[in-house]
Amino acid sequence: MSAGAARQAPRIPPEDHVFVDDVKKSFGTTQVLKGVTMHLRRKETAVIIGGSGAGKTTLLRLLIGLEKPTSGHIWVDGEDIGPLGERPMNRVRQKFGMVFQYAALLDSLNIFDNVAFPLREHRKHMSEKDIRDKVVSMLNLLGLENKEKRMPSELSGGQRKRVGLARALMLEPKILIYDEPTSGLDPQTSRMVDDLIEETRDRFGVTSVVISHDMASTFRIAHQAFLVIQGQVVASGTPDELAYGESEIAREFIAASGVAPDRVGRVENFKQAPEGGAAVRYHPSS
Repeated sequence: MSAGAARQAPRIPPEDHVFVDDVKKSFGTTQVLKGVTMHLRRKETAVIIGGSGAGKTTLLRLLIGLEKPTSGHIWVDGEDIGPLGERPMNRVRQKFGMVFQYAALLDSLNIFDNVAFPLREHRKHMSEKDIRDKVVSMLNLLGLENKEKRMPSELSGGQRKRVGLARALMLEPKILIYDEPTSGLDPQTSRMVDDLIEETRDRFGVTSVVISHDMASTFRIAHQAFLVIQGQVVASGTPDELAYGESEIAREFIAASGVAPDRVGRVENFKQAPEGGAAVRYHPSS
């Protein structure tokens, strides 16, 4: 069945936030995705792992509606997004927040204006006072107090990541997609980003989808992992199921990464402050 043909929703488990249903994608004669199926569960972190050229970027573009499947379906909150036109697709896109590989901040704007940008574009009814209150509150929550007048070039790599996350959270999305969030970072900053992903998921109740090639990060944050090789999901499950399960391909991939699964500890769940208590904030020094 073509991507443009709507059909009745299958029996989708209620915990599935996004259901990728036998999706194939071709560009001309090149088939990039070859029948991908994934259940991305609510308020969990799913990591899509694979090497360069595996099809991860194409899958990301399909999830947020920048591309249409050649065949198969993508269900978001039970809605088939493939047949949607641009206007209803824009409505669906607002369920997603994107955190880009290198934060993708606008170098000519200060931190406040970078974070305020989505509100000024999509919340025309908001006053500047309401925008300021929302932006400053989010920056403070993410450990970026008094940074709103700084320029991106004045921040560390970890701080820029948090500014990118603050911007992604402005429209209150329920699904956050991270594109290679630890790429190019030193080990200490990578661990900080892993903490940030899980703390954000716990604090805001979002579903996290992480596109990555970082196996250490996968073991630290993933509730479920999907190994994509040459456009196919060749193994899926918890990181331990990939490391110690029946899939020889998964075991070889992990071994080639040089990561020893038994030496990588999972990020501790973030605990929100009790009602009326002081909010727990992110560490501001990174």
